[in-house]
Amino acid sequence: MDLHELWKTALADIELSVSRPNFITWFKDTRIASFDGGKMVVSVPNGFAKEWLQNKYNKFVVKAVRSLAPEIREIEYAIGDVAPQSAAHDRSIKSAPRRTFEAFPQYLDQLDLKEALVNPTTNLNPRYTFQNFVVGSFNEFAHAAAQSIVKKPGGVYNPLFIYGGVGLGKTHLIQAIGNALIGEQPSAKVRYVSSEKYMGEIVDALKTQEMQQLKERYRNFDLLIVDDIQFIGKTEKMQEEFFHTFNALYERNKQIVISSDRPPAAIPTLEARLRSRFEGGMMADLGEPDFETRLIILKKKLEEKQVHIDDEVLFLIAQNIKNNIRELEGVLNKIVLMSKMANTPVTVDETKKILNQLIYAPKKFATPKKVIKTISDFYEISEKDLVNSSRKKEMVRPRQITMYVLRDDLKCSFPFIGEKLGKKDHTTAIHAYKKIKNELKVNQDLEEELKLIRERIFTS
Repeated sequence: MDLHELWKTALADIELSVSRPNFITWFKDTRIASFDGGKMVVSVPNGFAKEWLQNKYNKFVVKAVRSLAPEIREIEYAIGDVAPQSAAHDRSIKSAPRRTFEAFPQYLDQLDLKEALVNPTTNLNPRYTFQNFVVGSFNEFAHAAAQSIVKKPGGVYNPLFIYGGVGLGKTHLIQAIGNALIGEQPSAKVRYVSSEKYMGEIVDALKTQEMQQLKERYRNFDLLIVDDIQFIGKTEKMQEEFFHTFNALYERNKQIVISSDRPPAAIPTLEARLRSRFEGGMMADLGEPDFETRLIILKKKLEEKQVHIDDEVLFLIAQNIKNNIRELEGVLNKIVLMSKMANTPVTVDETKKILNQLIYAPKKFATPKKVIKTISDFYEISEKDLVNSSRKKEMVRPRQITMYVLRDDLKCSFPFIGEKLGKKDHTTAIHAYKKIKNELKVNQDLEEELKLIRERIFTS
């Protein structure tokens, strides 16, 4: 396997481990520049990407690359072009036997980085369309609202705020709006951007003193699509800049589409003026797909890949992967890969083994310290404020949820929990646990919040 194929295959693995907007932002325009003596150098487009890959995503890169080429011992990141790799070095990459692709080169086309197709002007991926978006009871309202925008951008549904859990199709749907509008109005100025990418652009503009040019560029769009807006609440500067951009577009009847993993009211530290503007438009949530929809998604993906898999296998996947479309596709990709490697259909028993590895994989080890840090990060308050004795509403609620998670997931004793969170009596911990437990029976928003928190605790 040469360097190009190695990196392409590694990226296919990495994409399953990180959110799609982050994958687009940080892994686009990267490649293996060289490999020598166990050391691999990855070329990145700029210093911002280098910093994020080194500090945040290096573990994903190492895991993906070493599963293909165990002889790689060290990975470095370099900005721009690096001296091209020699043929001798290309031959030194030996893929593990279980991950060899030479036998079916046609499958490499299916592993091509999706973002290679991204339009550099709009940032839109042309693969995300309404035509290949599977509609079910869990997303039909959001889908209808999205289609209405294309007919009358800047009209009644402005802004359109779409929210839902990880892997439910938010990015696909909001980009489909952009692609459809360009299809209807080729001259329309459309821009898709993740909130992290937007924040990066602001930082770069401040460094280069080009802030005014950035403002003017963003305020000239006919349709602005911002993905994962929940991250914008981290800094006041970002919120202030987006507030003014939002107002400028809104006043000119330009369409704004926003996505988030939670509704505006559940985004901590989001300024009231931004929250009111988000809530002033149309809000639509994406729920979890039902069995029939999951099955349709699997069959549609197989049509795209032009691969046949027995219905019994598809039924088994759809029955077991219930709340994440991205996981659903990930399992299907593994099944397709196994089928092509063996040149025979995958059996039900082999599918069960794959599903068992995924479903019953041990959760990552969590400590009380990690729970406290994760919840303080989620609600964007300091750990110190979370564990002290403050009775402010914005502190009490996260503290009670922390006590609940420590008891329900880590099985900590109530005296231990009380001691950890402000040296409180164990009765306070008992009260908090019961309060959250009872509220979960009637409050679906709280259930969604806990789901997101647990994902961060046990999968990151």
